[in-house]
Amino acid sequence: MTDLNDKTVLITGAGGGFGMHMTRQFRDAGSRLVLTDRSEEALSSAVAEAGKSLVLSSTADLSTAAGCEALVATCRNEGIVPDVLVNNAGIGVAGRLDNIPHDMWESLMQLNLMAPMRLCNAFLPDMVARDRGHIVNISSLAGWVGSHGLSAYCASKYGLRGFGEALAADLEETNVAVTNIYPCFSRTPILDSPQYGYDERRSVPEHIISEPADVVAEMLRGIRRNRLHVFPDKQARRVHWLTRLVPWVIPMLNRRLRDESKISGEGES
Repeated sequence: MTDLNDKTVLITGAGGGFGMHMTRQFRDAGSRLVLTDRSEEALSSAVAEAGKSLVLSSTADLSTAAGCEALVATCRNEGIVPDVLVNNAGIGVAGRLDNIPHDMWESLMQLNLMAPMRLCNAFLPDMVARDRGHIVNISSLAGWVGSHGLSAYCASKYGLRGFGEALAADLEETNVAVTNIYPCFSRTPILDSPQYGYDERRSVPEHIISEPADVVAEMLRGIRRNRLHVFPDKQARRVHWLTRLVPWVIPMLNRRLRDESKISGEGES
């Protein structure tokens, strides 16, 4: 079990849709918070939510190696090694790969996958040395099922899933745990991610969108229980079991989702 009370929790992307709810819920769990975001405005909002739980805040562009190094240096200068590292920062983009600007999907891969690896590489030695720590990776249901128009995003989230699974195996004989989170679509700004190559903007059907506060609550429950895989919403759990029991159904669901997103997009003004 991982006790979150009086533990130092580093949250990347703290000013985002999930990040703000993480800030509130870790604060309410009694954690000490280290918050980072590349947007000063978004980070300021998270800092206000953290209140007296805040230990440190730092703006950083984690899509670059230099940004990750700067964040690690700031923490070390303050003598901070997180008890819990939450790799939450991420972006999305939709469209067939050859329609997406090259720098866009490369930045996505850097932030969604390389940043968690860089931060783990930096903080893990101290966690292992003191024999205590927890790595939390915000993957996605897109890390289990390849979806129409999400090849770049799926690549990053499949990679993060595999990284977390292998890292957990490497850390089996330590008291450093790993938890991967696999939400389906949630009501966060990622729903407004850029889209390329479509005549009409695609929308996510309302019936599969979860509430971020509920996702984060399930995340904290999974962390406390040291669970490796957490499917934090009904749609994610449903699709996960379908992939295990009747995987041939998944292409049919993908086609249905694609058709529903076309209809939703056509109804927008």
